Amino acid sequence: MIALENVSKTYGAHIALSPTTLAVAQGRTTVLIGPSGCGKSTLLRMIVGLVRPDAGRVVIGDEALRADNVERLRHRIGYVIQEGGLFPHLSAEDNVALLARFLRREPVWIAERLRVLADLMRIPAALLARFPRDLSGGQRQRVGIMRALMLDPPVLLFDEPLSALDPVTRFELQDELKRIFAGLAKTVVLVTHDMNEAAHFGDVIVMMRDGLLVQQGTLRDLLDRPAAPYVRDFMRAQRVGMPEQHG
Repeated sequence: MIALENVSKTYGAHIALSPTTLAVAQGRTTVLIGPSGCGKSTLLRMIVGLVRPDAGRVVIGDEALRADNVERLRHRIGYVIQEGGLFPHLSAEDNVALLARFLRREPVWIAERLRVLADLMRIPAALLARFPRDLSGGQRQRVGIMRALMLDPPVLLFDEPLSALDPVTRFELQDELKRIFAGLAKTVVLVTHDMNEAAHFGDVIVMMRDGLLVQQGTLRDLLDRPAAPYVRDFMRAQRVGMPEQHG
């Protein structure tokens, strides 16, 4: 579904991403984890076409991402960032429906899709009339997820979507997203710096450091067969509270 083939990115003298190859399995959840500045968000933004690699290529389905097809291929990708990335001057409903209306989807189709997504995200219909400033952080993130799902894309990208939420709301949304991922069978790539979160979501966990892919595998692979001392130390540092059922 998604392949990154020897992609790299530098900003001046800073290497954001060394040459990296990664295949993302269709219908599975792949988690990119590592400290701030390790390259995980750069890699995610390459997939959605917001960052162009200096070398290598990104393949979505059977098409390499190019300047002449990036806009069309983005319609196959839902993208969620912290706080949902909502436009403050638009209501929640208008944020969710924005792209569908731009693409001239029928109003009846849009209304039905809004209803389905509100039910999926357990959002009361009346809340969709509010503006982002009148929503809680958890509500804004739910609306952002609705917007990502509006066109029913086969791929969903999440860039640390829960890191700005309070612990209770974060816990609730982790379970909500886990339920949604299982029910919709989308190809998901999620960025986090929290190993507990990676363990909760990840079918495959990709650990990164300093622009390099250090190891990928299941949680049990990283725990039992660390590829480098860094992996072992990272797992030890974050292991407290890690659910035993994962892996």
